[in-house]
Amino acid sequence: MGEAKRRKDLGLSPRPKELVLPEFNKEKVKQKVKKFLFKYSFIPYLFYGAAIIILIVGVFSVVKYYR
Repeated sequence: MGEAKRRKDLGLSPRPKELVLPEFNKEKVKQKVKKFLFKYSFIPYLFYGAAIIILIVGVFSVVKYYR
């Protein structure tokens, strides 16, 4: 006796199906990112600036800690 038939005879609901993830289209995501960055070209500069500021503050904190 198969599992589906046994579950039906016992009055149980069907076993939930495993989640199937949708296909991930890398090229479509790349195009969206490029389009977004071309539209808002200042965003990479903000990220680079923030990274440099965080780096400087981190180095300053380490130097201050060991003095």
